[in-house]
Amino acid sequence: MIRKEFYTLLLVIVTGIILPAKAQPGLDTTWRRGGNIGINLNQVSLSNWAAGGENAVGFNMQFNYFANYKKGRHLLNNTLEMDYGLNKTKSEGTKKTNDKLYLSSIYGYELRKNLYLSGLLTFQTQFAKGYDYNTDPRTYISRFMSPGYLLIGAGLTWTPRTWFTATFTPATWRGTFVNSNILSDEGQFGVTPGKHLFSEFGANLRMEARYEFLKNMSIFSRLAFYSNYLKNPQNIDITWDVQLIMAINQWFSTTLTTNMLYDDDTKILQKDGSKGPRLQFKEVLALGFQFTF
Repeated sequence: MIRKEFYTLLLVIVTGIILPAKAQPGLDTTWRRGGNIGINLNQVSLSNWAAGGENAVGFNMQFNYFANYKKGRHLLNNTLEMDYGLNKTKSEGTKKTNDKLYLSSIYGYELRKNLYLSGLLTFQTQFAKGYDYNTDPRTYISRFMSPGYLLIGAGLTWTPRTWFTATFTPATWRGTFVNSNILSDEGQFGVTPGKHLFSEFGANLRMEARYEFLKNMSIFSRLAFYSNYLKNPQNIDITWDVQLIMAINQWFSTTLTTNMLYDDDTKILQKDGSKGPRLQFKEVLALGFQFTF
């Protein structure tokens, strides 16, 4: 199963690179396209090592791509982000260390300079099954579309700089999908036990910045806030993704990626057996092959 998911991800990444590359000749300059692909490998081999340790092998793959269009009074910004990582040791077997699939699209019609009447669509989930390895036995907590998040909103987009975009959609529907019968029966991710969809209607604010502040050093940041009008609107859901890319040369670089998330409807299992919303944080530091296009 893991091998199948890996090859599927690899096929999507290669297709995402080849198709845009073929379309470049004669392409309208109103399009701005770019992104990066990274493959990072790690391996540890020990033999009669007095300090102890264990043989290990792992990898992490990243693919980020954007295609933005601006002509006349029309604006279209598209983003695709994919991450997947595994680590394997003899004693603990194979563990997933990173998993993300994110799609976003914004269409805007200019009302005045740098201000657009817009519609926003985002989708996010993961590729493979996920487990909480802190429990014994390990606890099954996620898979593709469990959860899956679909957000559709209407509002305004502001682009005061080429590297900054803010979108406020005061009319926003967000659906949380839990296709797994096991997780839906447990009432995970806000769904009613036995149901597969949790619907919310509220306001969403998203701010994005993509900036090269030094030669061969660039940063991307996306900060989003969501308030559900229908239930506890004062409890704001927050997501903040940051990626810092430090290029060594054309083919190798170091990337630091952080993800912070707080969702009032996602209940995290604690050591004492209780469940409740918690601040979630993930950090990935990688050194390896990195190609920017």
